[in-house]
Amino acid sequence: MTKVGILSDTHGWIHPQIVSLMNNCALIVHAGDVIDANTLEVFTQQIFAVQGNNDGHLQLPQVETVKLPGGDLAIQHGHQHGWHTPSHDLLRKAHPHAKAIIYGHTHKQVIDKTASPWVINPGAGGEIRNGGSSKCLVLNASTEQEWQITAHAF
Repeated sequence: MTKVGILSDTHGWIHPQIVSLMNNCALIVHAGDVIDANTLEVFTQQIFAVQGNNDGHLQLPQVETVKLPGGDLAIQHGHQHGWHTPSHDLLRKAHPHAKAIIYGHTHKQVIDKTASPWVINPGAGGEIRNGGSSKCLVLNASTEQEWQITAHAF
């Protein structure tokens, strides 16, 4: 089993409990709007981070794919698929072979398993527009039928 920490939209600050939780995962995914690359230095595990709409100054890819037991995880910020609310249909069309797609941008936590691939937003891991708490997700991936997602808010 592979334990994956998932966060997004930290905007230069990451809640300390999220840092602790992420560092207890095998790897970490950040779906963009990092703002300050130095904030990622708190992580001790391998991190896959993509560029958000506020990260043009950072040398990060637009899209990442991570191979996990049971399938691939596609990561992008999402703003290219709808500025206010990225379209889950467009995200699914962009990554049809993924088991799940991770996106950010809206700062709202979403776990959409209504179709394949799943479309997942961890919510804002920072303090900007976080709806009262910093949020993240943990994915436990073993086989395709056994992926489990746990939501966290601090």
